[in-house]
Amino acid sequence: MTDFTPTEMMTIAAARELSNDDVCFVGIGAPSAACNVARLTHAPDITLIYESGTVGTKPDVLPLSIGDGELCDTALFTVSVPEMFRYWLQGGRITTGFLGGAQIDRFANLNTTVVGPYDQPKVRLPGGGGAPEIASNCGRIFITMALSKRGFVEKLPFVTSMGHGEGGNTRERLGLKTKGPTRVITDLCILEPAPETKELTVVSIHPGVGREQIVESCGWPIKFAETVIETPAPTETELSVLRDINARTRKAHEGTGPGKEAA
Repeated sequence: MTDFTPTEMMTIAAARELSNDDVCFVGIGAPSAACNVARLTHAPDITLIYESGTVGTKPDVLPLSIGDGELCDTALFTVSVPEMFRYWLQGGRITTGFLGGAQIDRFANLNTTVVGPYDQPKVRLPGGGGAPEIASNCGRIFITMALSKRGFVEKLPFVTSMGHGEGGNTRERLGLKTKGPTRVITDLCILEPAPETKELTVVSIHPGVGREQIVESCGWPIKFAETVIETPAPTETELSVLRDINARTRKAHEGTGPGKEAA
């Protein structure tokens, strides 16, 4: 078995969730890495959309932000932000949203606003951006973030992006017609909302990870599905693609990529 890091396992497991037919609204960071690994391996015809209005983008390096020129340079076309949200997102034209977050609760609600009281926070985070609308309007949502007690918390201090609310049929009661989060991919395991309660439940454990490690890394008493499988290890091809795009990204952002002067 090829050696790999937990982060590489998380990114590749997340990439596998995507298909060739997906129209995917991509978040910056881990979601962007996963989506582009999918594009460069098993889903070459996937349509990647970023919040800045770039449609069908095929970046050679991972963007630093939604305003990174790499996205516009490699896009099929670019639209205005109002058109992106009103016509594409709210119009129901995006099958999948891929998000990350600073904190998540057992019902897959996300916090990217504050840690601590809103008016006197311990940490003020970047905010929601387009994530609340993505979480509400994409056909389904995938979330990728490392599993830790700091990030997977019993109660969020602020709900930035709606997951399954208080559980059960909360989304339906609020008039949301999309599925919401259907998978949470972490560096230790993969979780899905239970059919009735919508509480996140472990359905797949990554190679070399034990249940005790998962329990100790979560901020609530995490549950396991009746049948839990082992996540297939990354293939050499998947690892090579991920490592290559990460290496190109590091080089470009250090100022030594093609067309840039050495730092």
